[in-house]
Amino acid sequence: MNVIVIILLVSALILVLATLAGGLITMARGGELGPKKSNLFMRYRVLFQGIAVLLVVILLSLAKD
Repeated sequence: MNVIVIILLVSALILVLATLAGGLITMARGGELGPKKSNLFMRYRVLFQGIAVLLVVILLSLAKD
């Protein structure tokens, strides 16, 4: 069970990094749709960060037992 949670956690962290990079690149490019796309990327980043935090809590609770 711990291995599955660790794999999910690593996946969530990779998604956080990818969405952060995508948002920063979109923001740096600018343009007409830049702010809207960048904001969308950052919303997804917050979602993935929340999932990662939840997985850390789950992992810590499993390790306690």
